Amino acid sequence: MKSLDKKKILLIISGGISAYKTLDLIRNLKKRECEIKTILTESAKEFVTSLSITSLSQNKVYENHFDVNNELEMDHIALSRWSDIILIAPTTANLLSRLANGSADDFISTVVSASNKDIFLVPAMNVEMWNKPATKENIKKLHNYNYKFIGPDSGDLACGEVGEGKMSSINEIEKTLELYFIKKNNSFKNKKVLVTAGPTKEYIDPVRYISNESSGKQGYEIAKKLLDAGFDTTLVTGPTNINYPKELKVIKVITAEEMLQACQKLLPVNIAICAAAVVDFSPKYKKEKIKKNNISNHDLRLSENIDILKFLSSQNEHRPELVIGFSAETENVLENSLKKLDKKKCDWIIANDVSDKSIGFNSDNNEITIIYKNKMTEKVSKTSKSEIASEVVTRIIKSLGH
Repeated sequence: MKSLDKKKILLIISGGISAYKTLDLIRNLKKRECEIKTILTESAKEFVTSLSITSLSQNKVYENHFDVNNELEMDHIALSRWSDIILIAPTTANLLSRLANGSADDFISTVVSASNKDIFLVPAMNVEMWNKPATKENIKKLHNYNYKFIGPDSGDLACGEVGEGKMSSINEIEKTLELYFIKKNNSFKNKKVLVTAGPTKEYIDPVRYISNESSGKQGYEIAKKLLDAGFDTTLVTGPTNINYPKELKVIKVITAEEMLQACQKLLPVNIAICAAAVVDFSPKYKKEKIKKNNISNHDLRLSENIDILKFLSSQNEHRPELVIGFSAETENVLENSLKKLDKKKCDWIIANDVSDKSIGFNSDNNEITIIYKNKMTEKVSKTSKSEIASEVVTRIIKSLGH
């Protein structure tokens, strides 16, 4: 995709050990002929130097204070007008707080306040700092102010602790910006996409049900990335604990039958992505709670649910142009997934090993193998589910000829 090529990016680098990663980001963006101007905070200079940034960006580096020579040209306004976007990477907890409270008492905060461009924040901090109520309140404010967030990811932090707060990878930052500029071009506003996510619950009686450990995170991330690229996206989700962006159209269901009905009503769509872990069987429902002392009088009779992926793939009149399924396996992952590709008549199947708890249900990370209709395979190594989603959506866009 060339949507990011030759863009003008104002990069603000704040303090934190993740600042060194921005050198690779600048290098990659320059390969795409992007023009980059940079502002460094005082603390960022502990991790990267103006000389290293200048040599990579081939442009002036500004510091976080007012300079009479610069301000003769009103640089705090001129920089924001010059750029296509502003990217703040890494974004520290302190800078999040200052932006959320509307500070305009130094060069960076004044540039941001004077900006008429979209601003991307790439948080990086200790997990406890990220989880503090004050930080969460600042994040909520910034979302309401229409700041755009990239990450953070979960994983090993520089401080030696593990958790959320890790700066998103350079690849994820680039992919996010690519999707943003694709959306600006309105390339896919008329393309309708259906994404399913999460588990279903199949009730045995009013208090008991059959289900699975799916969190819905992977399907949600795919829907979000499609939305970020400008697709007309609807997410049909089973019971999850995920907060959805207000722009995303969400239909909440509980059972496999409800999910099927929701998908039927949404047809026709251009693309269908079935990431939900739909329960294959449903029991005969008992209207009253089954008592323990009476359990011997009850048989758990199961009937097979309609396969939603196969249903969508087998449509005659309203078959989507592209149907993608997920194959969650615990053994013989590729072999079983190839069989599903044929049996369910879909175009791609995305295989993942849910026996590995680090990439399975409820994990923030994933590792997948995309199997195409021609039986070619493509592996995406272990990374965050957000980055996995970016990789999947990037391939969808390429398949559409962009």
